[in-house]
Amino acid sequence: MFKPTYVFERVFKITPDFLNSKGIKGLFLDLDNTLTTHNNGEIPQSSIDWIQSMKSSGIKLILVSNNSYERVKPVADMLGLEFEPKGRKPLPVGYIRAKKRMGLTKKEVAAVGDQIFTDILGGFLMGIRSIFVFPIELETSFWFTVKRKIEKLFLPKKFTKI
Repeated sequence: MFKPTYVFERVFKITPDFLNSKGIKGLFLDLDNTLTTHNNGEIPQSSIDWIQSMKSSGIKLILVSNNSYERVKPVADMLGLEFEPKGRKPLPVGYIRAKKRMGLTKKEVAAVGDQIFTDILGGFLMGIRSIFVFPIELETSFWFTVKRKIEKLFLPKKFTKI
């Protein structure tokens, strides 16, 4: 339930070849600390290049974020992606809407994100595979610090870069 199907150091380490080998044709992408730092409107070039690579390879992408429309829309527009704001993760509501928009089956999609208790649990509840990526930057608030410590229990003891 809390264990991701796959683990990568960062989102840009996920390759089209890897996804194709697993039969994954579409990704539900988290925004904060997956593609950019928390509440940041600027997107790192590595994320921009990765998204272009995915699109060029025919991988469908959609942002599924718990954030508001106002937070997600400018980033989605900048990246040329469709989006589902207020995804209510870990509930599968946003993932269900995203899957319908993509026109793919559960076997053909995966949830990507940096949080075990939203992105990964949401993928499990939806019945799809999940890809955990380590956060770009660790949050400093009390609750995020607690959550990150608990998340370590569900990640590989010794992380090997994939």
